[in-house]
Amino acid sequence: MQPSIFNKVVPLAGRDDIFLMNTFTDAQLVVSRDVVDLLDRVGTTPNLAGTLDDTERSALRDLIEHGFIVKDRATERKALNRFFHDVREDTSELRLTLLTTLQCNFACDYCFQGDHGDYNLRAEKMSMATAHRLCEWLEMKLDELGSSQFSLTFFGGEPLLNQPVMFETAERLWRATQDRGVEMRTNVITNGLLLTPEVVDRLEPFGLDGFKITLDGDPQTHDRMRPLRGGQGTFDRIIENVRRVAHRCNITVGGNFDEDTVDSYPALLDFLAAQDFADSLVQVSFKPIVREKPTTLPPGFIPLTAVGGDNKPLGGTCMSSAGSGAGSACDSCNLLDTKMSYLREETKKRGFATMDGVHMGPCDIHRRHAYTVGPDGSLYACPGFTGQPTAATGHINGELEEHHRRAAADFDSLAAWKSCGDCAFIPVCAGGCSVAAHSELGTMHKPSCHKESMESALVSFAEEAATQM
Repeated sequence: MQPSIFNKVVPLAGRDDIFLMNTFTDAQLVVSRDVVDLLDRVGTTPNLAGTLDDTERSALRDLIEHGFIVKDRATERKALNRFFHDVREDTSELRLTLLTTLQCNFACDYCFQGDHGDYNLRAEKMSMATAHRLCEWLEMKLDELGSSQFSLTFFGGEPLLNQPVMFETAERLWRATQDRGVEMRTNVITNGLLLTPEVVDRLEPFGLDGFKITLDGDPQTHDRMRPLRGGQGTFDRIIENVRRVAHRCNITVGGNFDEDTVDSYPALLDFLAAQDFADSLVQVSFKPIVREKPTTLPPGFIPLTAVGGDNKPLGGTCMSSAGSGAGSACDSCNLLDTKMSYLREETKKRGFATMDGVHMGPCDIHRRHAYTVGPDGSLYACPGFTGQPTAATGHINGELEEHHRRAAADFDSLAAWKSCGDCAFIPVCAGGCSVAAHSELGTMHKPSCHKESMESALVSFAEEAATQM
């Protein structure tokens, strides 16, 4: 017997107890220091069982039952490999992120689209014909996979700039899923400027789960970070839109911060806590951005993720202008790991639910049947690669050229976590964000490590979880 490599031991502040967590089994225990000492003796003490009293034997059985003690490390690694294989091949849920358009009505200064050049003018919108072909493709996939659940997320650009495609697609896919006995959930990631009760009315019959909107700090900071293309502020209008619909649907608030704006977020949290819709906010969470101007792009090239001369993406899923070697604007950017911990605690102090940072699980990029579809119908494994031709894994029209096969094989082989040694967080992060690794390291096959942030998040989670045990 050996202790699991996925064990995490967290001393609890002001207590003699210890919080134990296994990130693979998600087992959580509050135990005495004697139990931790027993765990340390496993694998190092010959004939351990013969040296234990009844209380220790009972504790040993509990540790084995919850996965804190395993037969051997080789067996555990085989189980880990099997876990990731099962995640990749899972057909129980079909997931689709649909970019209705790459256009946006904002001019966020950290976004390469912004008002930089004429990106927005040339950006694509999905046509109704492409939307119809997409629905046919999804119906085929539902029949092929036999999934019991279907998740539809509208994204962009700003998806509400192409509402006809949104409504038509949601309605047709709702009919398709209902005919097949499939549960469907619909979500929208939006800047919130065009969010109206009428939009909710149109989507509510089609499994509407909620909207995620972005607020980048207090009113003044947000208006500076996320203005309209004419420079006008957007905070007040977004808040009023949220107020008009919050009683009708779930609202999640997200935000993008950098080192200059992070200190404005407590004021935003205080503002939100004072609103009459505060109880309707199902989650509040923030993510970092890194500023760096992108290099010159080829004329007319309008990707979601800008591509430089070395064919590396210049941004991440939140469309940062962070360049190669400068990091990526993702949920786990290491430059601002400490700030993530700070904002997580500030958010919890105001009574808002937020991501605990410990239960992320493998990203959708590791799921074969989690698709991103661009406005032209191209298929991608992740929104962060949308618009990069060499990253397209196919097309909804069935087109499968050689570069599609190469890209699909490349994503299928993702296993950056195999370079992470005995890190206990492997089941949680799977080696980190592939887009960030591509930007930072030049390849998505190396880990993008944010262990520091996870350690901090675990301490916070342990303190909170222990109070409920």
